[in-house]
Amino acid sequence: MKQGKLFLFLIFCTIQLQSVAQNKIVVFQSDFGLKDGAVSAMKGVAMSVDTGLKLFDLTHEIPAYNIWEAAYRLEQTVPYWPMGTVIVSVVDPGVGTDRKSVVLKTKAGHFIVTPDNGTLTLIAQSEGIEAIREIDEKINRRTGSEKSYTFHGRDVYAYTAARLASGAIRFEEVGPLLENKVVNIKYQAAAKEGNVIKGTIPILDVQYGNVWTNIPDELFNQLGIQLGDQLHVVIYHDQKKMYESDMPYTATFGAVAKGKPLAYLNSLLQVSFALNQGNFSAAHKVYSGSEWTVAISKAVK
Repeated sequence: MKQGKLFLFLIFCTIQLQSVAQNKIVVFQSDFGLKDGAVSAMKGVAMSVDTGLKLFDLTHEIPAYNIWEAAYRLEQTVPYWPMGTVIVSVVDPGVGTDRKSVVLKTKAGHFIVTPDNGTLTLIAQSEGIEAIREIDEKINRRTGSEKSYTFHGRDVYAYTAARLASGAIRFEEVGPLLENKVVNIKYQAAAKEGNVIKGTIPILDVQYGNVWTNIPDELFNQLGIQLGDQLHVVIYHDQKKMYESDMPYTATFGAVAKGKPLAYLNSLLQVSFALNQGNFSAAHKVYSGSEWTVAISKAVK
């Protein structure tokens, strides 16, 4: 009797583990924009695999070829999706070359279908790598697309993602297992050096021109800064100084006069800079990417 219950329990556990990849949710990200039919084609391929899939968009407005921004948007968004969600990220300037097409299974239970070209830099660090498999295109490629070399988003990634999300294949059937490492984009990780905290400007709050850093509040708090204190902020591009000034650390934009600079914590609780009702990025020609760095310290009175 006990052996029978144990057997049933093991079967239940196996089913549960397999179902991690079968919640039928597929989320798409690309640099395609929405001016033509590329995104619709990817979704059409997915629906052709299983009309019961639930398809969503992360964004299709990644600047063309901007692998770094694709990496950041995954980092920003993926943790909020349920375990078992399959995310397709196609920012692929090397399409058709020897870069690998992979599926990364994170330790948090998400599946990222993408070229391994740097896109996985941040999510692999934050969620951890459970396993990576290279997509076997002999099995996981849309039938009839063998002569197409420039739209892997449709022919390989959307197709593989749909098969995985629907349960048509298990993760083990994606393709051969790879070493647990990804292509990484070099950047300044948030770090405290003496009385200075350094970081990267990974992204802009593009609608308003606010400048977001990768410096979390826990690290920032080590400076002993209180609301209302003045910060000394220096911003570099490829180690060339582009901006230097003092500004107050505030909880709201309205704490300073219109057009004045301020530092605040954004919705991800990371240090950011803004002009009240203005565009910090445009005013100071400060942009984002792995080559943009920042140094923050307490201003000297």
